[in-house]
This record gives sequence, structure tokens and C-alpha cells, in this order.
Amino acid sequence: MLIVPTALHGTDPERVTSLCNILHPSDSRLEWYCRRLRMGETLKGLFGDRWKDVARFNRIDRRHVYPGLSLKIPKRLEDVVSFTPMPPHDSSAEHEAKFILVDLSEQFLAAYEYGRLVFSAPITSGEKDNETPDGEFRVTAVDRNHKSSLYRIEDEEIAYPMNYALRFHIARDGVSYWIHGRDLPGYSGSHGCIGLYDEEMQKDYYGYPSDPVLQDAKTLYQWITGPQPDDYKLHFLQAGPRMLIIGHASQ
Repeated sequence: MLIVPTALHGTDPERVTSLCNILHPSDSRLEWYCRRLRMGETLKGLFGDRWKDVARFNRIDRRHVYPGLSLKIPKRLEDVVSFTPMPPHDSSAEHEAKFILVDLSEQFLAAYEYGRLVFSAPITSGEKDNETPDGEFRVTAVDRNHKSSLYRIEDEEIAYPMNYALRFHIARDGVSYWIHGRDLPGYSGSHGCIGLYDEEMQKDYYGYPSDPVLQDAKTLYQWITGPQPDDYKLHFLQAGPRMLIIGHASQ
């Protein structure tokens, strides 16, 4: 089953018909070709168990894979097994129990423990005119069941869900910036927040995919908060992990 996306929070599906034109620095490290998807084709049908790796390489979720969209396909699928463009070690964080690095030019996030990479994930960051701020920040609050006070989900009068939310910045105008679960269209498409895979949310609100698998927002949230029971309330952190945002997204 393929879902043709309608207008999404912070995205315009008519804007991009080919992800082959959206280049990241790491794209040059391996050979790939551009392939236009035909009616009836799915990532799992085309690539079997490797579909998650191809999705990560394209920074896209299954809900945004539809006929007519062109994807970057590795010539050798083994080149993108557990794909990540993020460095396996960060010497600047060797003395920190938890550290988050976001590379906007790669559209990827990485989590480190004492400088060692323990988790990485594709993201979508702020679109043109709503760019994600760069620089050094710190996670100051967490909210398992956060909802947007500004935006609605598609054409419904439902506050856009921002599950597994981690606040890292409050701008001078009072606007808060979060890392949270959301749609990943394959390009920078948010209003400034940093989005991670949350297929569980997509099933709940859109009915697709029916078999949620990609849960990077949940993984990062639990890495920050630990195994403690969640009361679904906003919690402030006294000494949350340091976070560094670098690079510039392709627009």
C-alpha cells in the first residue's frame, strides 16, 4: 500500500519530486544512482530487509515514498548498512557522559558517550526562512507528549504532535526549539525544530505505516531521560546534555 502525502506540517510535497538534487557532503563517499519510483513500488518490496538503510540514506520516512518520487539508490546496498555520515568519535566530548552533535549539512544527528558514537539518526531541520539555529546549546527540558501551540496536523484542527520532545533553545521572541518525533520528507522541512523518525505517531494520526518500525525520537528521548517511569508531563533538566549544531542545510 502506498500513501500519497497531502500537505504536511512544515513541508510542501509539491516542492520536491527528486531527492537526487538534495546533496549532502557524505553522498560523494559511495556510488549511487537516481531511480524514479513506479506505481506499486515500496522500499521494502525493492530492497527487502535493507529498506531501512535506503530510507536513512535518503533521510526519508515511508509515508513520503510515493510514485513519481526519485530516490538516491546505492549501487551496492552493503555500502549503506546501518548508514551514518557522523564521526565514530568526537574528541571534544571525551569527558562528557552525554553529548549531541547535529550536522545540518548532513541532515543527521549523533549521540556520544565520552566521545564515542552510540546512536545516530537522519533528521529534518528548518526550511528556508525558518532555519534551525546553529551553535552550542543544552537540553533544558523534556516532554514525552508535547504538542505544538502554533501548528496543526494537515487540514485538521489537531495540534501537531511533538512526541519525545527535547527542548534545546528559547529564542528572544519566546519561540522554543525542540528535537522531537515528526514526518521526515527527505529534505529540510520543519519550522525550525529538529525532527526524528516517529512511525508510531504516523500510524496514530495518519494510519500509515501500519507496522511502526522507525522510532529514533523515542530512542534518543530514552537515552536522555533513562528508564524512569514517564508521567507525560514537562520536566526541566538542571544539567542536560550539551548539544552542538553545525553546518547549513541544503534548501
